Amino acid sequence: MKIALIGATGFIGSALLTEALSRGHHVTALAAHPEKLAAADNLLAVGSDVQNLEQLTTQLQGFDAVISAFSGHANADTLGYYVAGITNIIQAAKAAATPRLLVVGGAGSLEVAPGVQVIDTPNFPAEYKASAEGARQALNLLRQESSLNWTMLSPSAMIAPGQRTNQFRLGGDQLLVDAAGNSHISVEDYAVAMINELEQPQHARQRFTVGY
Repeated sequence: MKIALIGATGFIGSALLTEALSRGHHVTALAAHPEKLAAADNLLAVGSDVQNLEQLTTQLQGFDAVISAFSGHANADTLGYYVAGITNIIQAAKAAATPRLLVVGGAGSLEVAPGVQVIDTPNFPAEYKASAEGARQALNLLRQESSLNWTMLSPSAMIAPGQRTNQFRLGGDQLLVDAAGNSHISVEDYAVAMINELEQPQHARQRFTVGY
């Protein structure tokens, strides 16, 4: 497939890039700093600013799918920067007639009890609140779309470098935990789940999650 990957130099974005290339997909990596990307077969690195809607709309044309791993972590106004960016990504994807938009979500909007999301629990870390709230707002924006073919994949509560085991569970809107009560996924297996969804769509206009 021809894929546009937004945020390809980030923590999750780089894992998605590795997984997509390993499966033979042709990836155009859209990044603020494309020079950070090492040359590879089937990879085209392009400078991009998600805050520039006109530029982004042009750049998203002609792909089989767009994957957004956009993050606002590097900006002082994490929440405001992210919401503005993801709003532009949604609008650009629609204007470019993107067949599919896959979005990296957050664990904060997953439920730990009926109607109770992780972000709203008393012990949710304050330092992650802005990015979690941004991802929750992104999910709400996507759910308002009637024409865009979108999918969001939320990780487990803990996502970290690890192994590509290809052994994990998928869920819906509830946080997945293992037998010991831990909620975790390696970034490598997260990428496997996302590219699986790209290749064999199972969650059109839905959010789903992945965990051990």
